[in-house]
Amino acid sequence: MKIGVIGSGNIGGNLGKHWAKAGHEVLFSSRHPEELGDLVRESDGKAKAVSIEEAFEANADVYLLATPYKAIDRLSELYAGEYGGKIIIDATNPYPERDGDMAQEVKDSNRNASEYTAMKFGTAKTAKAFNTIHAEHLKDRAWRTTDKVAIPYAAQDEDSKNKTRQLIEDIGFDAVYVGDLRSTKQMDPDQKLYGKSVGRQELEDMMR
Repeated sequence: MKIGVIGSGNIGGNLGKHWAKAGHEVLFSSRHPEELGDLVRESDGKAKAVSIEEAFEANADVYLLATPYKAIDRLSELYAGEYGGKIIIDATNPYPERDGDMAQEVKDSNRNASEYTAMKFGTAKTAKAFNTIHAEHLKDRAWRTTDKVAIPYAAQDEDSKNKTRQLIEDIGFDAVYVGDLRSTKQMDPDQKLYGKSVGRQELEDMMR
């Protein structure tokens, strides 16, 4: 798959390197793509650094959204013509102390964080994954063949569900489906699945 990584920090950077190693084509992007040279050099596979605009114009199969949560409004408005019908994997989290009033309003609303993203990226097919795992565990605990870390995920439809599961499993994690986006409250910050790096059985027990 061709994967556009929107936001190439700890989560996006590590995932992009893993996916390149797994054989996917990865487009790392940020507002300053000239600063992403080390990520590209560290990637074992097909990867390059581009601007956010170039990533959205590249007609990728999947986009990973790994920016600060406060960027969602502007990204969804600027690139509305480019992501229609594409899969967006939302790895963001609303942190009011970082993201301000917008994040607090989402946390206080009846919608969970992923439903807000799906509303903003309305013409895309939104999934939620990789927002619960610590960056260092994402980096160090991939590629296991035993004692795998389970990654909870949710999706809007079968296409986003299947591709998200594949991208989790391709890099040595166990994919655990929690349901559609209405079920992702438990994945949000301070909720029961957030920050838990455990195996499939323990994660499934937490969900009961």
